[in-house]
Amino acid sequence: MKNAGRYRHAMRLGVVVVAMFGFGYALVPLYNALCDALGINGRTALVAAEALEAVKPDLSRTVKVEFVTTVNGSAPWDFSSEQPSIEVHPGELHTVMFNVTNHGDAAVGQAVPNIAPWNAARHLRKTECFCFNNQPLPSGEAQQMPMRFMIDPALPADINTVTLSYTFFDVPQVAAVH
Repeated sequence: MKNAGRYRHAMRLGVVVVAMFGFGYALVPLYNALCDALGINGRTALVAAEALEAVKPDLSRTVKVEFVTTVNGSAPWDFSSEQPSIEVHPGELHTVMFNVTNHGDAAVGQAVPNIAPWNAARHLRKTECFCFNNQPLPSGEAQQMPMRFMIDPALPADINTVTLSYTFFDVPQVAAVH
């Protein structure tokens, strides 16, 4: 009898361990799906420029868009926007250039965006962004990277400033297996 109780207890613990592992494995896709559905954490989808050209600009209103850049960790990179901020009319397409310089060894980086306030994320439309792909950074080289965007005229009237921040991360390269 005692062995049967121990066996059931061990089985329950095993199920809990498997469930915890499964939850941890599924957490990232669940988080991404939630962010996409709610438009939070700076996650925005690529939009065709042609679709945005039909949007009528709201010339009666301006919104300040601030650009904040950081490099994660101690990566030997310089990363900045050419302009710290711009004033835009919602509905107009704008291009802002970002500069990155690698002072270390050859590497690949990925910029991760974040948008504040959180409810402005669903109103930011990007047609082109370096944040969509990994960026190779050859040693000692500098690159200019464009970000083309529009603030949707449906942005709530109480939002006058949108902060778009990018954190540049090193993407570990996996050696090819032959």
